[in-house]
Order: sequence, then C-alpha cells, then structure tokens
Amino acid sequence: METPFVVMGLSGSGKSSLVRCLTRLIEPTAGQILLQGEDVLAANEKSLRELRRHKVAMVFQHFGLLPHRRVIDNVAYGLEIRGAGKAERTKRAREVIDLVGLSGNEHSYPDQLSGGMQQRVGLARALAGDPDVLLFDEPFSALDPLIRREMQDEIIRLHREVGKTMVFITHDLSEAIKLGDRILIMRDGQMVQVGTGPELIGAPADEYVRDFVKEIPFSGVLTLRWIMRPARAGELLDGPELGPDVVVHEAVRLVLEADRAVKVVDNGVLLGVVGDHEILPVVAG
Repeated sequence: METPFVVMGLSGSGKSSLVRCLTRLIEPTAGQILLQGEDVLAANEKSLRELRRHKVAMVFQHFGLLPHRRVIDNVAYGLEIRGAGKAERTKRAREVIDLVGLSGNEHSYPDQLSGGMQQRVGLARALAGDPDVLLFDEPFSALDPLIRREMQDEIIRLHREVGKTMVFITHDLSEAIKLGDRILIMRDGQMVQVGTGPELIGAPADEYVRDFVKEIPFSGVLTLRWIMRPARAGELLDGPELGPDVVVHEAVRLVLEADRAVKVVDNGVLLGVVGDHEILPVVAG
C-alpha cells in the first residue's frame, strides 16, 4: 500500500490551488481529473455535489469546527447534511471518534480541546462519510512541533488502518519525506520534479530542488542504493551484506566497524559495495 502522495512547494507555488482543482473548488482551465475512471471536469452540478459529499473529503489548516456544537455533532455534521438519520450518524461519529483517539471527548466543545485534538475532530469529520479520497491542505501548519509530529504519526497509522487514497499538501520537506513515498515539488504553478525522498535528494532535477533539499540530513533519507560503488577488480568480497534500501544512518556502524567493504545485495545479486569513503561524506553532510 502506498503512503500519501505529497505535494509541496513554497507559498504561492500553486499547491493549494492544485488540490482545490481536484474537486473543482477552483475550476481547472485545461486537462483531465479522473476519479475511478470518471472525468471530474465533465461532472454536472448534481454529480459534483455527490462527489464532494460521498467520494472526497478535505482536512484544512484551519479546523473550521462549529463552536456551538459538541465534538460528536461536529463529526456527524457532514452526515447530517447528507440526510442521514440521527441514530446512524451518531453511531458512525462514535466509530471515527474512537478511530482518531478522541474517545471520552464526544461531549466536549471545540474551545475545550487543544489544537491537536481539534485537528483530530476535523480528521474524524472527514472520515465519517467514508470517502474514497482524503485531501489535506497543510493541516498541521498551525500546530506546535511536538503535536505536529504526533499528528503526522496519526496520519501514517490511519492510512495503514483505513487504506484511503490521500493527497497531502505541505511546505515542509521533512514532513513530506516522513509522510509520502512520492513527492511532487511545485514552483510557479508548474511541476518541477516528482520522486521519492531519496530521488529528490540524490538526483535533484535542478537548482531549485537542490536548494529545497539541502537542509535535510541526507543520512536519514538516502539509501545505500544511492551511495554504493562498483566493486573494484581484485577487491575482497567477503564482508557483511545489506540490502539496497537500507537507510544510510542505519548502516553507519556496520560499515565503519567492518574490515571489508559492505556488500549491497538484492535477491542474491551483488549491486555494489559501500565503505568508509562512501558513507562518511553523507554522514558529515
């Protein structure tokens, strides 16, 4: 299962506009948006309402909770708009409140909750309608760093448990690398590069991407696949083995303690070797 697809860029790069185009909150001027084989651009008003109510949900940076409603009523609000009965929406709201770790807070009001708890309410509200796609527009930007990390872990856990397609917007590369296998970097409304975290760091498309990634600790992102070299003629190949997708910082001790180059092996095939000269520059930045 893929982790969320992450779209990132500086302010004004077009990432929030892009995610709003996916449900035509902003009308695209060209191209196609295909959801389960159907072109969203061809949808009439009724179909578009159904799409927004049933298939796609969005979690915003600003929680948008109704201050006069309790947590359970905020979570059930979308189901109420759909016309679901009270018993049905209350049952579903309790299920997702438990899913996001808010059990016991059903009858609290938003101003009685911390920022992280309020964002969990927003997440529960999005999940309540059981959408096929979840869109996140910089949902954690206003949170303190510790709470932000907790919410990132929560997204990873929820993705594993509910298996929804997720598109996550952020301007934070560390957050993008933590959450997404694939990352799109945007600039001035255009795509600059799409790739994994190691691809963006190991093979940046241009100077813009290179500047973007230069503050990231490479040893925590790059894998041995990116730093290995071919074995030299006559080189002894009886050292320890590691896989190509082992992250550099996890391999440092083994490489530095070994008296032979570490072999990088995939399915029994020798891909290359890694020694002190390959690993130390990455660790040193």
